[in-house]
Parts: sequence; structure tokens; C-alpha cells
Amino acid sequence: MTGSILERSPLRRLRRSLQLGLFAAALGLPLTVMPASPVSPLPNLGDSGDLSLGAERRLGDRIAREIYRDPDYIDDALLEEYAQGVWQSLLAAARLRGEVTPEMDARLAFELLLIRDRSVNAFALPGGYMGLHLGMIGVVSSTDELASVLGHELSHITQRHISRMTAQQSQQTPWLIGAMILGVLAASKSPDAASALLTGGQALAIQNQLNFSRDMEREADRVGFGVMTQAGYAPEAFASMFEKLQQSTRLSDSGAFPYLRTHPLTTERIGDVQSRLPKGAAGAVAPPPALTPLHAMMAARARVMANPTSEALRLWQDEANTLSFDGLDRARKMGSLTSALLSTLRLREFAQATQLLSRLQVLAQGDAPALRVARLMSVELALAQDDAAGAMKLLGERTPQARPELLLQAQAQVRTGQANLAAQALQTWVATHPKDASAWMGLSSAYNAMGQTVGAIRAEAEAQVAQLDYTGALSRFKAAQARIKNNGAGRSAGDHIEASIIDTRTREVESLVREQLSER
Repeated sequence: MTGSILERSPLRRLRRSLQLGLFAAALGLPLTVMPASPVSPLPNLGDSGDLSLGAERRLGDRIAREIYRDPDYIDDALLEEYAQGVWQSLLAAARLRGEVTPEMDARLAFELLLIRDRSVNAFALPGGYMGLHLGMIGVVSSTDELASVLGHELSHITQRHISRMTAQQSQQTPWLIGAMILGVLAASKSPDAASALLTGGQALAIQNQLNFSRDMEREADRVGFGVMTQAGYAPEAFASMFEKLQQSTRLSDSGAFPYLRTHPLTTERIGDVQSRLPKGAAGAVAPPPALTPLHAMMAARARVMANPTSEALRLWQDEANTLSFDGLDRARKMGSLTSALLSTLRLREFAQATQLLSRLQVLAQGDAPALRVARLMSVELALAQDDAAGAMKLLGERTPQARPELLLQAQAQVRTGQANLAAQALQTWVATHPKDASAWMGLSSAYNAMGQTVGAIRAEAEAQVAQLDYTGALSRFKAAQARIKNNGAGRSAGDHIEASIIDTRTREVESLVREQLSER
């Protein structure tokens, strides 16, 4: 289900969060993070404050639950896989360096959440959660630059900066701070309204909070730089990302770079990063990594999905057919064709989409990652034209090992009357990836196609558990129990096993609901 979104639209909650967000902005509450830095172990800025790891995780779960409900939360399998590849490599490096302790590993989520927003932003949240706007993926020039941002953000988490912030704001309860952070996320959609409150007697509180966050920024720069280089990413990308943000500062931030408001660049930060870069024999710093076809395609995909207005789609569509296209290098041509192809798909102009796909496939020859993405986009094109049989041929007959292929194949199998095969593959997947809400929803569709209503309801419930909506999940589990009860006698051994699983999961989720209620 590449490109699918599990979304709901709690506008009332967002409006309430916006009001809280304006209050949070007045406090100068920091939310985001930026590229990072040390190679040698460094002392912490102090103790981790009054917020335990367990309390921080509960706070993070509460915030993440609201993000999952936001219609701007997106689970695009290709973009998710790309961003997760960077995130997981950084986590592995942080573990090797001792930044992620065994206790943190056990208690914090370390989950990356993609958000459909064209603004350039990324932010660490309590409990190990990380938010990444598609606009950030769209603006960075390489995987290494993306790693510099995520490494910095990860270091905010591992250095317990939010816990320290909570300790400093000791007059506020952690739950109020959580509501304020949600408000900041909503207020980011209206920066002018938020900035209007930053006046008068609030200035001292704001300055105090900024002073505290600057220390955190410097520490996250140092630690993040070390994590990034440990993971094998080019250190020069850290500096090139700073340069990109500095240039945006000079051009003035019109709201497209909220990252700059929460992580202001300083001469000291820039100089510190530059001093850490390895020098060549002539004392020169190596240039940042060049744009690769894969990153160009992923950045293009992020830009289109972040801004799917008809005007933007037409512009991207036209770009691939202009004379200026011939002046682009190979990677940029592939990015331009990806934007145009996705735009044409959304506009349902399939003949042109087929032509663009052919051009993209020619350019991708000899580059395995780019060829794979082009092939998956051909599957998306086939499914968009209701050619599920064609999609199956493009995917091949082997059971896919990667998530994008798995979700696309499941869609095609359900449409071609092979829902049982989709169910088998998805059951195997969720057994080892129980937090994959999209896979659970795909399994629900397969069960529905097979007439297995109870299994479909249970899969829906598990999808809600994966997104921390325990109340909604409990409702679905109870609906499954009622369905089983109404079916009465004549159940098979398999039905009894399914009923037992549902009863067990119902009790477990009831306990989670009680925990949530006790936190309010």
C-alpha cells in the first residue's frame, strides 16, 4: 500500500492544540533539533531532570497518539523505508557509542514519524519519538545531509534534553508540557499568530528558555556529529546542511523553515562544526557528497506528496518537458521525471505517465536502487489503472522481503482474487512487525475479501493498537467478541484459537486503556 495514509481528521483537537501552542510559543518552548557533533566522549550538561524514562515514554506516547490521528501523518512505504534506513543506521551507531543505553533501548520508542508538510522541519519528542516533515526530505541534497539532521535530533533524545527542559519548567506538569508541544505542532501551521504572543513581559521567560536550548543545541551538534560519522555518513554533509540553513536565514525565513526558529544558527555553532571536519593534505575540506539518483527520486517523491495541489502538480509535470530539463545532470533529471510521473499519476493522465515512466527507466539503467524505485512506481501506475494482474507481473511471483513490495503485492493479490496469499504474507510480516499499522490494515482487507469478518475486525483493532489508539482498539476487539458470540456453535478449531487470541488481546488492551485514563 505504497502511498496509503491511515488518517483521521480531529479538527476540534487541533484547534484546541493551536490555542495551547500559542501559549507554548510564548514560553519559548523548544521543539526541534539540528545537525550534531563529537567524536570523543563528552560530559553531559547535567543530570537528566525529574522526568523518569517511563514518565517520558508515557508523555511521548500521548503526543504520538495525536500525531497518528492527524491527517498530515503519512505512511508512504517508499519514503518510510528510505528515512528508516537512515534512522536505523544512526540508532545502531548510537548504541555502539553508548549514547543509547540498554535502559533507554528498553524504555523509549525510538520511532520516526513522517508528516505531510512542505515546511523544512524535524523535531525530537519525549519518549524517543521523532517527527520528520516531508519538506525536510525534499530540501536536503543527499542522504548524508538527512543523516546530519536526524543524528542531531537523535542526540536531543539520547541526551535527555526534553527531560531537562521539563525540570527547568518545574512549575508545569509534564502532561501540560505535552499538551503545549502538541500546540506548537499545530501552531507551526500559523507562525504569525504564534509570534504575536512573543512580546512584553514574556521576553525574559523566552530568553531564559532560549539560553537553555542553545546549550542543548551545541551538545546535540557535538554528539550528533559523532553518531553520524560513526554510522558512515560524510561529515562534510553536516557543514553543507548548516550552509543551506544559513543561506535561508540570510534570505529571511518566511515560515518555510520552522527549523530555523526552533534551532537558530549561531557563528559559534557553525565554527564548531567546521573545525571538526577532516582536512586534506592541502588543508582543504572535502566537498559534500554529490546528489545520487536514489536521493533525487526520494526527495522528489517527498515534495509532491507534501504539496499535492493541482497547481503544483502541473508545474512539476511541465518541468520534465521544458528545454531547461536538458541542462540537468542525470540525478536531477531523474528527480524531475519522478516529480512529473507522480504528478501525472495523481492527475490520472495515464498515457503521459507511461511515457514519463519509460524515460525514467532508461535513465535508471545501471543503478540498482533507482531501477527498483522505478519498477515500484510502474506497479503504482498499474494499480492506479486497475490493472492488478499487470502489477503482479511487474512484482514477480516470489514472496517479497521488503515492505514496499509486500504492501503493493498484497493490494494486487486482493484485487486478483488471491486474498489468501496476501493474508499469508501479511500474517508472517506482522508477526515480526506488530507495530506496522498499514500491514494490519492490508491484512484486514485480505480477510474481508476472504469473508473472514472476525479476522478483519481483529486486524483493524491491531492497527489501532499500533497507533496507540487503545480506546478505539478495545471497541473493535469487543465487536469481534460479539461477532464470535453471535456465530454460536459449529465453530472450527481455528475459530476457537482466534477467539482465544481476541479474548487475550481484549484483556491486554483494557489494561492499557485503564493506564491511559489514570494519566489524565
